[in-house]
Amino acid sequence: MKLLENKVAIVTGAARGIGAAIALKLAEQGAHIAFTYVSDSSAEKAASLEAQIQALGVKAKAYKSNAAIFAECESFVNDVVKEFGTVDICVNNAGISKDNLLLRMTAEQWDDVMDINLKSVFNMTKQVIRPMMKAKTGSIINMSSIVGVRGNAGQSSYAASKAGIIGFTKSVALELGSRNIRCNAIAPGFVETDMTHYLKDGDGAADFLKKIPLGRFGKAEEIANTTLFLASDWSSYITGQVLSACGGLNI
Repeated sequence: MKLLENKVAIVTGAARGIGAAIALKLAEQGAHIAFTYVSDSSAEKAASLEAQIQALGVKAKAYKSNAAIFAECESFVNDVVKEFGTVDICVNNAGISKDNLLLRMTAEQWDDVMDINLKSVFNMTKQVIRPMMKAKTGSIINMSSIVGVRGNAGQSSYAASKAGIIGFTKSVALELGSRNIRCNAIAPGFVETDMTHYLKDGDGAADFLKKIPLGRFGKAEEIANTTLFLASDWSSYITGQVLSACGGLNI
């Protein structure tokens, strides 16, 4: 039997990158997948991912929904419950980065990062705990970042949003543990995605890699494997924790 046989998982921001890898990994282990994308430009990738997941023999549906907007999250989760019956797993993965030195950062840049990275986690968690409480079980996994743990120059908004996710995760774990609902966070290091290509391929890439004990960037599948662990019963006695998948960057 697969680890997530007949479970229903939501993954936000899953049209590409880490989100897509997570959706595929959970589906490989038997989960039915409802995932979101936010822009029309991602519709083709979302349709392709939907087909890939369905080819694994599970149910999948892509929803155009903005996790930063409360009403859209409410409508999305209601539709998922109607279509799939319940929600067992929620992976709050949607996120952006608008890096800038604080001196040059605009209020709009700050607000955009907070809305998409942090407010979206509140929006989605607020909605999924209802079906989880009804079922008296659930796993919520919030995508933080090693930058939220240790900070990084030029990323004050990103670091603040990801640190906020950690505090939120621990609080939710305390609130919902008695209902058998677990809430954990993952703090990825630097992973090979569209968002980090400028670091991996830039002039200072060699010096940057020296800071990582494993000497390389992570892969999206490695973050997906970590997510699978927290989504499954293998982590049934783990809640309120931050699991760093960073190649040793946080040692």
